[in-house]
Amino acid sequence: MTTEQTKTRIPAPLYAAAGAGDLAYQQLRKLPAVITDLSDRAAASLKVANDTASTKAASLKSTAASTDFDKLRETATASAVAFAAAAQERAVAVYTSLVAHGERVVGTGVVEAADAVNADMVTTVEPKAVEAAAEQSAPKPRKRPTRPAAK
Repeated sequence: MTTEQTKTRIPAPLYAAAGAGDLAYQQLRKLPAVITDLSDRAAASLKVANDTASTKAASLKSTAASTDFDKLRETATASAVAFAAAAQERAVAVYTSLVAHGERVVGTGVVEAADAVNADMVTTVEPKAVEAAAEQSAPKPRKRPTRPAAK
């Protein structure tokens, strides 16, 4: 889109910038009225918030004044002690159950068989293992590095 220039030699982009500036100026002139309106709205909202907070604070204050904190503390302590005792009983029951299950799994015959296998291993495997370990740990003769002949 091209704009025809009439009698002046001012480029079209400058006219566009001037037009944008004028529109911005017109909007800025409206700003004080907008600020006043927003300020009035904020004041009204703040009043409602203060009234609500005052009502809620009075309600909480009366509730706190009528609360028997000593009784509340006693009840909480009794509940905590009962919970701890129940948890301890449950832990003991679980542990006892695990021990009984382990005893059934292992059984007496398995322990006797394991003892026999261990005794067998001691008589057959350990002497060979001791000999092999002795051979590995025995000091090996070192080769002396040769020194170059002096000139």
